[in-house]
Amino acid sequence: MKKITKAIFPVAGLGTRFLPATKASPKEMLPIVDKPLIQYAVEEAIAAGITELIFITSNSKRAIEDHFDSNYELEAKLAAAGKYALLQMVKNILPKGVSCVYLRQPDTLGLGHAILCAQPLINNQAFAILLADDLIDAPIPCLKQMLTVYEKKQNSVIAVQAIDPQASDQYGIIGYNNKELRLSQIDSIVEKPTALDAPSNLAVVGRYLLTPAIFSHLEKTMPGKNGEIQLTDAMACLLGDERMYAWEFDGIRYDCGSKLGYLQATIAYALKHPETTTTFKHYLQTLKIDA
Repeated sequence: MKKITKAIFPVAGLGTRFLPATKASPKEMLPIVDKPLIQYAVEEAIAAGITELIFITSNSKRAIEDHFDSNYELEAKLAAAGKYALLQMVKNILPKGVSCVYLRQPDTLGLGHAILCAQPLINNQAFAILLADDLIDAPIPCLKQMLTVYEKKQNSVIAVQAIDPQASDQYGIIGYNNKELRLSQIDSIVEKPTALDAPSNLAVVGRYLLTPAIFSHLEKTMPGKNGEIQLTDAMACLLGDERMYAWEFDGIRYDCGSKLGYLQATIAYALKHPETTTTFKHYLQTLKIDA
C-alpha cells in the first residue's frame, strides 16, 4: 500500500459571494481570527501526513503563493525587534519537508476541471482534495480520520454530513448501503438534487480521498450547468468501476463560502483562541441583541 502524500487545493474560484472583499484578495485568504482559511486547510493536510501541496490557482491568487513563501524582510525585522515567538510562527507556516506546487487553471470550468489540471503531478497515485471553504473543527483532523478508513478499504473515501433535506439542492448527495456507524458504502451520488429526488440526507463536503481512476472519468465528463465539469458526475461514473465509501466525520463544519458560515466560524474560533477567549466571551455577554 502506497501512502497518500499529495493533496490538491482548488483555489481558482472568484469568490463572488464575498465581493467587494475578494475583488483584489483571494477568498481563501480571508482570516478566521489570525489565520487565513487556506492555512487551516493546509495544516489539516499536513497533520494527516501530506507532504506535497498542489494549488490550482488563477492569475489573481498570488497572495496565496506569497503567504506560503519566505518573507525575509519581515523575518529580519521581527528578529531585530526581539519578537522571536512571532518570528517562529512566520517561519513555520510551511514546515520543513513540505513542498508547494502552483498550477494555473486557464478557465474557471468547475471543480472537476480544476482537479484534472493536476493530473500530471499525481503520477497514478491516490490523492486528497481539500476545499478551504469548508473549515472543519475536529478533535482528530477530518482528513486524518478519512485516511484511517482508506488504509483499511483501499478505495476512495468522501466526507459527508447529514443536512436538512430542503438544502439538498446546494450539495452533492449520496445514496448508500451497508452502513456501519459512521461509514457507508456509496451506491449513488447526485449533484444538487431537489429534496424529493435526493437519495438520502448525506451531503458531500469539501474533503475527498480519490484513487487515480477518477481522472479517466473526468476526461470524459461533459460540461454541465455554466459549462462546468462537475467532480460529482465523474465520481458517479467511478462507482461503476470500484467501490467508494462515505465517512460521516467527527467534527463541526463551517461553510465559510457563505457569509453566515464565515461569521459562525469567526465567533467559534475567537472563543477558543488563547488571546481572545476570555475577553471576547465577555464582550458577547455585554451585547443586547433583540430576539
